[in-house]
Amino acid sequence: MPKDHSLPGLNVPVITGAARPGLCTDCGISRIGDGRACGRACQFIQPDYETAEHRVHGRVADPDLGDEAFFGVTLAMQRLRLSPPAPGAQWSGITTALAAALLESGRVDAVLAVRAHPEDRWRPEPVIVTDPAELAQCRGMRMGYAPTLAALEPAAAAGHKRIAVIGIPCQVYALRAIEAELGFARIYVIGTPCSDNTTTENFHEFLALLDTAPQTVSYLEFRADYRVELRFDDGRPARVVPFLKLPISKLRPDFFPITCKTCVDYTNRLADITVGYMGGDGDQWVITRNHRGAEMLAGLAGRLAERPLTDRGKREGAVKGFMANTLRAAGGMPLRAMPDWLRPIVSFLQPRIGPRGLEFARARIEMKAIETIVHLRRAHPARVKNMVPSHVWRVAARYGLIPAKDETRAD
Repeated sequence: MPKDHSLPGLNVPVITGAARPGLCTDCGISRIGDGRACGRACQFIQPDYETAEHRVHGRVADPDLGDEAFFGVTLAMQRLRLSPPAPGAQWSGITTALAAALLESGRVDAVLAVRAHPEDRWRPEPVIVTDPAELAQCRGMRMGYAPTLAALEPAAAAGHKRIAVIGIPCQVYALRAIEAELGFARIYVIGTPCSDNTTTENFHEFLALLDTAPQTVSYLEFRADYRVELRFDDGRPARVVPFLKLPISKLRPDFFPITCKTCVDYTNRLADITVGYMGGDGDQWVITRNHRGAEMLAGLAGRLAERPLTDRGKREGAVKGFMANTLRAAGGMPLRAMPDWLRPIVSFLQPRIGPRGLEFARARIEMKAIETIVHLRRAHPARVKNMVPSHVWRVAARYGLIPAKDETRAD
C-alpha cells in the first residue's frame, strides 16, 4: 500500500509509480477503474479537439477570430496580477486563488491539484484539497509526472459532488473525455499551459548544471524576457540566466520525453480558464474560455490588477531558427553551438527586439506545432495521421509543414 502523507484538508494518499512506457504522461486515468478508459481518453492516441471544444465551450475555435487559431476558444483574454501577490506563488497566485474562491463560496466541495512531495520540493504529489487555506501548499512549479486524475475515484468515494481540477493539457483532455461518466454534479477546470515536462530525477540533473548548490534552489521560472530566474533558500540573492546560456547541449538526449515533444495543446484548450505566463509579458496571462471560466474569474473581483496586453516584435526569424535546429536534432545531428563571443550580444538583444507579449505566445505555439510534427515523423510516423489535429497543421503551414497524403484522417 502507498504511504499516506496527507495533511489536514489534503487527504488523498500519495500515488506512487512511474509513467507507463511509450506515449504516456501518466495523467492518472490508467490507475482508475479497470484502466481501459485510456483508449478513448488519451491525447496521444486519436485526439478530437473539435468535438471536445464544441461539447465543453459550445463551439469550436475559429481560426479567423482574433488569435483563436493559436490559443483556442476565447471569451476574454487578459493580462492580470493578483494584488497583493500570494506568498510563495510562482507568479502572483491566480491559479490557486481561483480554486480557493470556489471552495470558500461553496461552489465546490474539493479541488484536485498537486503539491510538493514532503521528501522532494520539486516532485508533484496529487492531493484532494477541501480546506481553502491548504491550497497554499499547492503553489509553485513542480517537475515530473503527476497522476492527478487518479484522485477522481477517492474524491467520489469521499462523497464530493462538485469538484475543481487544476491540470495540464494532457490531463484535461483525458478528463474531458470521460467527465460525463464520472457522476459529479459539477466540474470546474482550471488549466495551466504546459510544453516541456521531464522526470523529477532529470530535473535535478538540470539544476545541478545550473548551480553548484542545486539543493538550495527554491524557485525556477522561465520568464517572458528570455531569462530563467533562480531563487535560493541559503540567503543568496536571486539570479537570472539568459536562455542562450542554459546548458541545454549538456542534457541527455531523452531529457524531454517524446510525449512532451509531441504535445498538441500548449494552451490547455479544453480548460474553462487557462492561467499562464506566455502572453503576460511579466504578468499572468488569463484566457477565459466559457461561462464557467467567467464565473471563476468573477470570484476574484476586486483582487486583480489588470494591464493592457502587449504585442511587440516579429516572431518569424526566431521560429525559423527553432525549426532548423529541431530538424537537425531530429536527424540525430548535433545542434549548432553559438560562438561564445556572440552569446552576450544576442542575450542583450533578445528581450529588446525579440517577440514579446502575444507575439511571444504565438511564437511558442508555432514552435510547439513544428516540434510535434517533426518528432512524430521521426519517431512514430504511423501515428502522425491520428495524433496531429487540424489546429496544429494550420499553425505549422506558415513554415511549409503540410500533411502528406497519408498524414490526415479521412472524414
